[in-house]
Amino acid sequence: MAYTDSAMSQAVHPAALDDETLLKSCRVERGRTSGPGGQHRNKVETAVFITHLPTGIQGQASERRRQDENRRKAVRRLRHALAVHVRCAVPVGDARSDLWKSRCRKGQLAINPKHRDYPALLAEALDVLASIGWDPKKAAVRLDVTPSQLIKLVKLHAPAFELWNKMRLSSHQHGLH
Repeated sequence: MAYTDSAMSQAVHPAALDDETLLKSCRVERGRTSGPGGQHRNKVETAVFITHLPTGIQGQASERRRQDENRRKAVRRLRHALAVHVRCAVPVGDARSDLWKSRCRKGQLAINPKHRDYPALLAEALDVLASIGWDPKKAAVRLDVTPSQLIKLVKLHAPAFELWNKMRLSSHQHGLH
């Protein structure tokens, strides 16, 4: 699903929003799910389903026994899904956000995929890639990183790397490994 933010300048990707702002545009539901976990799981509504209303993209979690833990996981999963499936306009000129600039030093990008900022950086990378035809060299120049750093960043989240390869193949480019 593609959702494009029409504001060309200062477009903030939904994956980069703070939790409170993101959740204002979401529907949060609680429920029960089947599976391992014993009686407690079947008696208490610990599952959390969060739907981003503008896009219909959902994040969910039910593996923990505590609802607040599942909520945190569901928000994180939603951010990852938004990063992969939502494209925002890339500004003309310097395409890097302040967050990107703070994480990038001499062509190297410092980020752990478990860090809260990872989905926002992933979304930014995918937005730039989409804006220039999925070419890692051109995108790396726009983001002031090496192409290998860009590929490494996207590869950390398998669905994002699969999307990248799918888009490259659909435009008759070879897949990345």
